[in-house]
Amino acid sequence: MNDFANDHREDAFDRAVKTGEYDYDFVDAVARIAVYDNLRSAPRMIEIKPAPTNEYITDIASQTYTLARQLGGSIPFSVIQEVSENFIHARFTEAVVSILDNGNTIRFADQGPGIASIEKAQLPGFSSAKEPMKKYIRGVGSGLPIVKEYFEGEHGTVLIEDNIGAGAVVTISLAKEGESQESPLRAAVQRDSKASGNAAANGQQAPENTVEEPSVIMPVLNEKEELFLQQFLVEGPLGVTEMSAYTDTPNSSTHKTMAKLTELKLIEQPKGTKKRALTEYGRDVAKRLQEKE
Repeated sequence: MNDFANDHREDAFDRAVKTGEYDYDFVDAVARIAVYDNLRSAPRMIEIKPAPTNEYITDIASQTYTLARQLGGSIPFSVIQEVSENFIHARFTEAVVSILDNGNTIRFADQGPGIASIEKAQLPGFSSAKEPMKKYIRGVGSGLPIVKEYFEGEHGTVLIEDNIGAGAVVTISLAKEGESQESPLRAAVQRDSKASGNAAANGQQAPENTVEEPSVIMPVLNEKEELFLQQFLVEGPLGVTEMSAYTDTPNSSTHKTMAKLTELKLIEQPKGTKKRALTEYGRDVAKRLQEKE
C-alpha cells in the first residue's frame, strides 16, 4: 500500500471513530477472488487490497474479468463492473467473487445488510443508494436491470439470493445447459430440502444430513417467463402453438421463452411428445410465484 493510501486509511479511521460515519472515499477491507478450476480442489485465491473506492471497484472488476477470460469466459467487462459496484451497498463487507464454469459463471457475495426486495432491485428506478455513494456509482437503480437485460438477450441467467446469515449473493452465468459445475450440488440441496420438508409435514425427524428448512432457489424471471410457468401449472403439458394461443404470444417469442425455461431446468420435454412440462423444480417455482399473487 502506498503512502497516500496509508495516510488516507488513518484519516478515515479517525474520522469514523469521531463521527460514527462510514467513509465512502476509501475501502478499508480486503476483497477476495476465488478461481475454481473444478469443485474437487480448493480454488486459487487473489486478494484485492484496501484502496481509494474508485480504484478498489475497478481492481475487483478488472481482475475478475481478466481471470474469467483466461479460463475461456465471455462475460463482458461492463457487466462485471456493474455488479462489482453493488458491493458499495454492503460497504464492501466480506466481498467475495467466485469464478466457475470456465469463466462463464461469476458469483458476487457479501455480508452487508442484504437486499430488502429482490424483485424491486431488478426494476429500473428502485435504489437504496445514499448521496455519498453517488460519487462512485450512478445510484439510480439501473445496475441490476441492465445486467438482467443483457443476460436475457444472451440466454444467460441472473440469480439473486440471500447469503448465509447476512448479505446478498448475485450469480451471473452464460454457462450452457449441462455445463455448470455446481448443478449437481444445487439439485442435491433441493432434494434434501424437499425430503426435510416432507418429513416435517409427516411428523418425522429429518435425517441429520438434510437441510432443516425447505427452500426454493428462485431464478430471476421476466413477466413473460413467469406467465408461462403459471400457465404450465394450470394447464399441464403444452406445445408451442398452445402456449402461444393461451398467452397471446407470437410463436417465435414462445419458442425463445421455452428455450430459456428449459435452460433454467424449469421445464422439460417428456419422451415421446413435442410438448413441454414443468420439472419438479419448475413446479416449486411456479407455486411460489402463485403464492406471491
